[in-house]
Amino acid sequence: MSRHPTTKWAQRSDRVFLTIELPDAKDVKLNLKPEGHFNFSAKGSDDLPYEFDLELFDAVNVEESKAAVAPRTICYLIKKAESKWWPRLLKKEGKPPVFLKVDWDKWQDEDDEDIGFNDFDGMDFSKLDMGGADDEDIEDDEDDVVESANKDEGAKESKVEEEATPAAAAAEEAKP
Repeated sequence: MSRHPTTKWAQRSDRVFLTIELPDAKDVKLNLKPEGHFNFSAKGSDDLPYEFDLELFDAVNVEESKAAVAPRTICYLIKKAESKWWPRLLKKEGKPPVFLKVDWDKWQDEDDEDIGFNDFDGMDFSKLDMGGADDEDIEDDEDDVVESANKDEGAKESKVEEEATPAAAAAEEAKP
C-alpha cells in the first residue's frame, strides 16, 4: 500500500504551484498530461512508496510546465492552458483529499494579482526620504551619548562628595 505525501498548492491566473513535501525522495516520477491529469510516485527515505493521482480542474500546457526536485521537496510549476482563475484545484467538487493543502506562503487572491504585491510596481525605495540616519549622524549620536553619560557620572560624583563633606565635618567636630 502506498502513502500520500503532504502536497501544497497555490495558483495565479496563468499557473499553479504544487509543492510535494517528501524529504530525501528517490525514484521520483512526475507525469503531467495536457487534459490536466497529474501523477506522482516516489520512494521516501524509509523506502516506502508514495504516490497520488490528481485530476486538475482544467487543461494545462505540459511543454511550459517545469519541475524541480530538491532535498526536502518536489516543486512543480504547472502552466495553465488558458489564463483564468480556477475555482478549485481539482475537477471533482467536494472536499479535497486530506494530504492536499493550500500553500498560504505562495497564495495570492485573484483581486491582488493586478495590484502586484510582490514587485511593489517597480517602486524605488532608495529615492524616498524615509528619515533614516546616515553613518556620520550615527557616529555623532554615539559621541553625544558618551558625553552626556560622562556628565551624569560627574554630577553623581559631585553629589556624593557634597553628602560626604558635611558628615566628615560633623565627625571632625565630634572629636575631642
